Parts: sequence; structure tokens; C-alpha cells
Amino acid sequence: MSSFLFSGGRFLDPRRGELLDGVEVLIEGERVKEISDRPIKSTAATPVALAGRTLMPGLIDAHLHVFLNEVNIGALDTVPLTLLAINGSLALKASLMRGFTSVRDTAGGDFGIKSAVEQGLIEAPRLFISGQALSQTGGHGDFRKRTQRALGCDCCSGLAYTARIADGVPEVIKATRDELRKGADFIKIMVSGGVASQADPLESLQYRMDEIQAAVEEATNWGKYVAAHAYSSQAVMRAVSAGVRTIEHGNLIDEPTAATMARKGAFLVPTLIAYDSMRRRGRDYGLSEYSLQKNEVVLAAGLRSVELARNAGVKIGFGTDLLGQLQNDQCREFLIRAELMKPAEIIHSATIVNAEILQRAGELGELVPGAFADLIVVDGDPLADLNLFQDEGRHLSAIMKGGRFYKNRLAS
Repeated sequence: MSSFLFSGGRFLDPRRGELLDGVEVLIEGERVKEISDRPIKSTAATPVALAGRTLMPGLIDAHLHVFLNEVNIGALDTVPLTLLAINGSLALKASLMRGFTSVRDTAGGDFGIKSAVEQGLIEAPRLFISGQALSQTGGHGDFRKRTQRALGCDCCSGLAYTARIADGVPEVIKATRDELRKGADFIKIMVSGGVASQADPLESLQYRMDEIQAAVEEATNWGKYVAAHAYSSQAVMRAVSAGVRTIEHGNLIDEPTAATMARKGAFLVPTLIAYDSMRRRGRDYGLSEYSLQKNEVVLAAGLRSVELARNAGVKIGFGTDLLGQLQNDQCREFLIRAELMKPAEIIHSATIVNAEILQRAGELGELVPGAFADLIVVDGDPLADLNLFQDEGRHLSAIMKGGRFYKNRLAS
């Protein structure tokens, strides 16, 4: 069993939002063994000299799509699962090298690629999956063109693999149970229109209340939860009233909706970089004019929705939702949020809050005894300079997941 002792740097505690000097961290196997502001004695541990750098928990992205490898998602209709998996594995490794040691796939990622991660077959963050998202006919997850009756089969169509259609309470119950059977860590449903979909208005309300409630009840029976893609206040209000635990996006919420979210204990996972990136680069990769028009609506409202949720006391997670070629903008989410939030608050979202969303509080998102040894070493103070998370991990001297170094340029 490998063992490492980190010393000589600064320790970022995301719960306290401050840097601590003189803290040493002992890793044994895949877990944190000890943390102390006094010297730790260990004859077995390999010493790791931080030389003044910042040691902190690995980052978590709570809204990512492993298999959506194209900005123009319609192009995925003829892409086989084998190619999706290869491209997805490369995207996962890139996220890991940016410092994200855990990610939550919110439609498409399956037990196969999750098993590949867990078996160490690919270098990737810990992966939490929803499986195929649930959509009503004509909803945000119904990717058929108006001239199509059906998409290709799951093995030959990336779009078919990403979402499934379920109409009415019996179908929703069956689909929820089926995704849980297939290994989903949570269930994703579409309760409003979206930007990338081509057939549904942004403001449309999707799924009846009894259908949403059915998904929530089945997920809860398994000890899991439901995440809902939702933009408008009415869509969000319906979802949280039915027991949905996390709202993805939520750009068009109002004050009463934010207050209801806080009262119900629902999380908000904003994905602000997605809209910024699509405006800047989407047209270059085939994003339709219809999607670009809808994107302008949610882009203009993004920061305001975060502010409303924040003021209401809603717990705010950290997500990115970048498609295909835009995924290298992942860490720009930090810079966009900095227009409203302090660095400590943003880091808290990307660690402590996201660990709660993953139902892994105390194991992920912080370095405490018993937690997984998922950590990064930053060449400077990220509480003072969020640019240290930019440039594809250039400012990270070390990345460790589960006690294993995936990057290490520190002296030992």
C-alpha cells in the first residue's frame, strides 16, 4: 500500500474558505489518514515537498456529458457507441488533467465507461452517471427530426444512447427502474425546453406533475434522487414541488421560485460557461441559428439566476455542460462566476456543495481523515487568483485521485 506525506505548503480548506500554513497531510492507500498542524511522523510514507504551493481537494464538475462529443449534437445520430466511448475517454482524461477528480454525467454515460474508470482501464475522474435521460415525446431529449419516426439503435446512434422517451406514469416508472437497474447513480429528467434541442420552445413545460412525481418516488425508493433540466420559473417550481433534488441550469428563475428551492432543500447547478462558449464558438461547429437564438435568452439571465438563488439561500453547485469541441472551456466557469461570487465561494461550490450533490459528503470535496485522497497542488493561491485553474492544468503541479498520482512534478 502506497503512502505519501505532504508538507511545506499551504492547505486550502474549502469549508473555511481560507489557506492554512503548516498543515501536513498523510495519505495511506486511497484515503486520507491524518491531517495535522504539527509534524506527522511516518517511516513508511514517501515525503512530498510542496515548497509553498497550495494543497487542496480535487475539483468536481456536477454537469458534464461524456458522450456528447459534438456541438452540433444532430451529427451524433450516426456515431457508434465505440467511437463515442473513445472520444469520451479522452474528454474525461482532459477533465482530470484540469484538476477535476470527480464528474457527474447528466445524460448518456453508462456503467460500461464507469466500470472502465473504476477498473483503471482509462485515466479519468470518478464518474457518477444518470444513464439515459428521460424525456417526453417532443421534449428536450427527443432528438428526432420532424421527418423521423425513430432514431437509430443504441449501438449505432449516439443520440439514441443519450436519452429515452417515456410518456405517462407507467412508462416513466418503468424507465426509471430500468435506468436504476443499469447502474444509474441518479435519474435525469427533462422538464422544460432547451438550447440544443431543435423541436421544443425554451419556455415549454414538459412532463405532467404525476409523471415527475413518479420518477422521484422510484428514485427515492432506491436511495437515489432526480435531477431536472429546467429553465423557466414555472418549470423549476413544478419540479421542486414534486421532489426533484437538483435543478440543472435554472437560468430563468424568479424570487418566489428561488425561495421555494431553498425551502425544499433543492440544489441549483448553473452551467454559465456553456452559454458563453456557445455564443463565442458555437456557430463555428455547426450550432443552428435556432439554438443560438435560444442561447441568447438564457445567457442574458444566467448570472441573475445565480444571484437570486444565492440571496434565497439555495445551495449552488458547479457545472459546465459543454458540448464536444467546447469542453476545453471547462475552467472558464470559475471566471464567469467571479463576476458575482468570491473565489472561496466558487471553490466551495466545486468541492463541498458538489460532494453533497453526489451524496458523498465527507468522502469527496474535502481532505479530512477517511476521505478519498483526491487532491490537487496549485502553483499559487487560488483564493487570490482563479486564473490558476486556467490553461489546461498548466498551473497544477500535482493531481492525485484515490492515492494515485496522475500528474506529479513535485520533489519528494
